[in-house]
Amino acid sequence: MKILIAEDDPTSRIILIAIVSEWGYEPIPVADGEQALSILQTDDAPRLLLLDWEMPKIDGLALCKKIREEDTSNPPYIILLTGRSNTEDIVTGLKVGANDYIAKPFNNAELRARLQVGKRMLGLQDELNHAKEAMVFQANFDELTKLMNRRAVMKAMASEIERSKRNSQPLYICMCDIDHFKKINDTHGHLAGDAVLKEIAQRFNNSLRPYDLCGRYGGEEFLIILNSKENYVHNLFERIRLAIANEPFIYEETVLDITISCGVTLYNSHSDLRNTTQILIDADTALYEAKNSGRNRTVFTAT
Repeated sequence: MKILIAEDDPTSRIILIAIVSEWGYEPIPVADGEQALSILQTDDAPRLLLLDWEMPKIDGLALCKKIREEDTSNPPYIILLTGRSNTEDIVTGLKVGANDYIAKPFNNAELRARLQVGKRMLGLQDELNHAKEAMVFQANFDELTKLMNRRAVMKAMASEIERSKRNSQPLYICMCDIDHFKKINDTHGHLAGDAVLKEIAQRFNNSLRPYDLCGRYGGEEFLIILNSKENYVHNLFERIRLAIANEPFIYEETVLDITISCGVTLYNSHSDLRNTTQILIDADTALYEAKNSGRNRTVFTAT
């Protein structure tokens, strides 16, 4: 683990470098608070900090304040090195953002123990952040396909409609459905169906632009939302259809012929009075028309 050592006294700095290196840390030494702040603004900056209180340019106390002004979910753990030992100074240091302090001259065993506490606290912080990220992902993304789930894609659609109104841009909403998906599950099993859903999602992602929106609406249905010129949209959905139909799906050495049907409706912000439910009904109606006219096709309807 990297540890930033901000100490202006060369002898003390060399001693600290030698000690923490022996304990398995990777020391990043600097001679003043300004250099320390510069290091902390780099990618992969140290998160365990050993800061001397008395330093030129920016002292340890001021540096603590600057660090704590940063809005981050992954703050560093700060240990102040100080020759000050009265209670008032210690309280001041902790108030401005230090997590801990150690008085000079320090005892090696005590320093090692306090560094281990900092390392453990950073590990717990990482675990908490990962748990939060997992909860956010579970709340917004479909676990199987990694696309947005129904709640998230519906929320995104409402936001895009509002943005379309503000910017006077046309918005295309597409409902896609895998043809004969029940037959895949009945013939090859639900694991095969899951594999098809994951591959469909990947092919959608490969065909769409990074800022186009795609989510799993439910079961084998997907919702795609995008804004662009009409010619591009027609070409895009044809490209998506061909990406599914022309490249076979292989599951456990079995070739599966998969196609999709799509229904697309245009939301025109200039004159469109439909709400979200009505827009989805129109996209769904176009989808049923695609199904009834032979599947493996895209049907557009505009209002």
